Amino acid sequence: MSRSILKLFTTLLLFVGLVFNGQSYAASKTEIDIEVSAALKRFNNDVPTAAEYIKISKGMLVFPSIFKAGFGIGGEYGEGALMIDGKTVDYYSTAAASIGFQLGAQSKTVILMFVDKKALNKFRKSDGWEAGVDGSVALVEIGAATTFDTSTIKDPIIAFVFNNKGLMYNLSLEGSKYTKINR
Repeated sequence: MSRSILKLFTTLLLFVGLVFNGQSYAASKTEIDIEVSAALKRFNNDVPTAAEYIKISKGMLVFPSIFKAGFGIGGEYGEGALMIDGKTVDYYSTAAASIGFQLGAQSKTVILMFVDKKALNKFRKSDGWEAGVDGSVALVEIGAATTFDTSTIKDPIIAFVFNNKGLMYNLSLEGSKYTKINR
C-alpha cells in the first residue's frame, strides 16, 4: 500500500480519534507516560500472570489507546512508549490500514513484550518496523494469559490486546507499522 494512501487512512483515523476521544493528535511525553502507566496497571489487574510476563520481558512497547475506524476502508493510529527496566526509553506511533467490510470505530490497548534481546535490538535499530514482516508477534489469547505457559515464552515477541471489556482474542497485528517519534 502506498504512503499517500496510508497517510489518508491515518488522517481519517486521527479525525475519528479526536471526535471519539477528545484528545489532541500529538500527545506530550507526560500524557503518554500517564496513559502508559494506567495501561500497565490495567494489565496487572486483568492478567493474573502479568508480573511473570513483565519479569521475562527485555522491553515492553505499550500503546494505551489505538483508535481504529473504518467505512469500507479503515485505518488505525496510536502513540505509546518503549519501556526497558521499568523506564521509558523512546516513544513510538503505530499505524495500519485495511480494506474490506468494516463500519464504525473502536479503541484498543496493545502491549508488545520483547522476550528476546535480539528481537528488541532489531526493533530499536529499525526505521519503521512492521509486525509480520520485520518480526513475528505471538498474540496471547484470553485463556493463555491466565496461566504462565513456557511454550508461549519461546516466541521472541508476545502481544496482549485489550478493549474496555478485557483481553481480546482472534486478532492480528500483522501490517501494523511502528515508528519512533520525537517527544
